[in-house]
Amino acid sequence: MRKINCLIVEDEPLAAEIIQGYITEIPSLHLAGIATDAIYAMEMLQREKIDVIFLDIHLPKIKGLDFIKTLNHPPKVILTTAYREYALDGYELNVVDYLLKPVSFNRFMQAVNKLTHLYVEVGAKEETQPAKTYIFVNINKKKVKIEFNKIIYVESRKEYVYIVTREQNYLIKMSLNELELQLGNEFFLRIHRSFIVSKQMVTAYNATEIEIQGQLLPIGRNYKEIVAKRMGEALH
Repeated sequence: MRKINCLIVEDEPLAAEIIQGYITEIPSLHLAGIATDAIYAMEMLQREKIDVIFLDIHLPKIKGLDFIKTLNHPPKVILTTAYREYALDGYELNVVDYLLKPVSFNRFMQAVNKLTHLYVEVGAKEETQPAKTYIFVNINKKKVKIEFNKIIYVESRKEYVYIVTREQNYLIKMSLNELELQLGNEFFLRIHRSFIVSKQMVTAYNATEIEIQGQLLPIGRNYKEIVAKRMGEALH
């Protein structure tokens, strides 16, 4: 069996260091990275194939349990927290295990054994849950459905996002980071701190720009590597 690719999502440096040390002690595990919040974790999930997240519940910006709910096809999750009362919420989200801080190595190994058993049990099969294909947004005190296959791109406008679709456009009060988590990364790609595009709507791209439905949108310096990788996957 190949090594299990791990992502630590933890904003406490000492707690992250402990889990990192445990991972390096187990030959079947490989540490892909450490994220200090859900936004950076989403970027990591776009860049890497992650098998399991060691996820702290109390994260800045977006809490750990809320982060799991935003993912279309989440990896396996092992929760880490100092608060026992969240255990039930975690198991309702089908997490592999729930580790109370401070986490001992023996308890960590128990969680890893559960994880390994799941991989042996299902082999290399992918989960067959249907992908999310729409979101609901607040417009004029109503929840309005926007289907993913109609969205062309999204632009950040200070505290608002401007969603451009094939039928009409929407100006919604929310951050681009919040919307990115709702859209997920299966159909959409963050290309700039101010832009998210639909991969299926892209007609051309180079190192600095993406052409989408006649519009030229800039590729941010920090997003060039992600765009090249994700668009390359889409075109193969």
